[in-house]
This record gives sequence, structure tokens and C-alpha cells, in this order.
Amino acid sequence: MSSNLANGFQERLAEVEAYLEFLSTMESQAQQGPPRIEGAEHPITAQQQRILYASVYLQLYNLVEATMSRCIEAVSEAAKENAQWKPGDLSDSMRREWVRVTARTHIDLVPENRLESALRLCEHLVASLPIGAFDIEKGGGGNWDDSEIEAFSRRLGFQLVVSQPVYSAIKQPFRDDLGPLALVKQLRNRLAHGSISFAQCAEDVTVGRLVELKERTVNYLREVVDCFTRYINSFEYLLPERRPA
Repeated sequence: MSSNLANGFQERLAEVEAYLEFLSTMESQAQQGPPRIEGAEHPITAQQQRILYASVYLQLYNLVEATMSRCIEAVSEAAKENAQWKPGDLSDSMRREWVRVTARTHIDLVPENRLESALRLCEHLVASLPIGAFDIEKGGGGNWDDSEIEAFSRRLGFQLVVSQPVYSAIKQPFRDDLGPLALVKQLRNRLAHGSISFAQCAEDVTVGRLVELKERTVNYLREVVDCFTRYINSFEYLLPERRPA
């Protein structure tokens, strides 16, 4: 389980780092004059360069959302692994998540459908069936930052603990009074909704600052993955008395 999460994270991270390496090469070339792709008739313009820089925010947010999706899916898979756990085995927080999904309490339903969901929940409990299909509700996309990640971990019943240097770096304002993840989320959403152009998004940005933003983001996410891995491997999604020795 731990290796799957870590490997998936590393695969997405490799894409971001490969892109930043390309941007770094382009920026170095720009010191000798307008950078040019080998064989291209025209050099890369300053506007095109900014557009390329702005794409880093999209890639970093992709890394954030992919990381959280995989962590949450890993918890769901652990809870229904080999159909060996029943609702009564789950921790209080995880049982709430199971009820939320099974009874669809977070969805507006007509009375008939609400009754059907309630009956399905009752039948499961009366028959003492093991947990089957169970996908934890992630919430709306596009909203992951460090505050949301911490809130979601509390929802699952554990405290997200990261090292002090990493915590300070992710909370310290990076730009526009926003921390790294909050900035990535805001710029990604503004780009996605068309409220800012790619060229505007990367005005006065250097590759060095983008690398620093990546480093702060990655250091935090790597520890988040470690926290979720420990949560799963320690069976913290179960009641203490139900956890394997």
C-alpha cells in the first residue's frame, strides 16, 4: 500500500520536474538572446515564455489533486479489503463516512429514494454484511490546499502531522499573502475559469521562484503521503480493539 502511494506520487512529480528542467534550459538560453527551439524559424517570444511558465501552476495543482485522490482511494480500498471488515469494525469517523455513502446523506433525494437508501443501510447492518463497494466522498474538485487537506484528515479521524520546517514553509506567504498551496489553488482556478490570462498569471515570474514553489509544495505533499500511509498501515481506520496485532 505504502509503495503504491509513494510510486504514484513520484510518477506525477517526475512530470513536473521534467517540465521545470525544460523551462530552466529555456531561461538560460534567454540570457544570450531570445531562446529558440532547434530547427524553429522564429524564437520564443516573451509572451510565449510567460504562457509556458504559467502552466507550472496547472501541473502543480494536478499533482496536489492526484495525490489526495490516491490517498483517499487507498483508505477506501483498505476499509473494504477482501471484505473482511464490517461497519462495526470501523472507527467512529470512518463509520460516519460509510453511512454517508451508503445512506447518501449528503445528497438531496426524493422521499422514495431516501427511504430506499435507509432500507439498504438497515439491511446491511441487520445481516451483518462486510463492507463492499465504498468510495469516500471527496467533495468538490479544485479546492485542495493545505487547510483543506488538514480538514479532510480530521474528517477521517486522524491528525495530519508534518515536520516543523515543512509546516512553516507551507504556511508562510509565498505571493499575494498566500501560502504555496493556496496560491497554486487560486491561480489554477483563475486560469480554469478564465479570470486571468496565462501571460498575466506569470508576469515577473522566474524559473527559480517556480522551482521554490514546487519544492515547498512537494515537501508538504510527500509528508502527507507518509501520514496517510501510516494511517492505513496502522489500521487507524478501525476501532482500536479491532486492529490486527
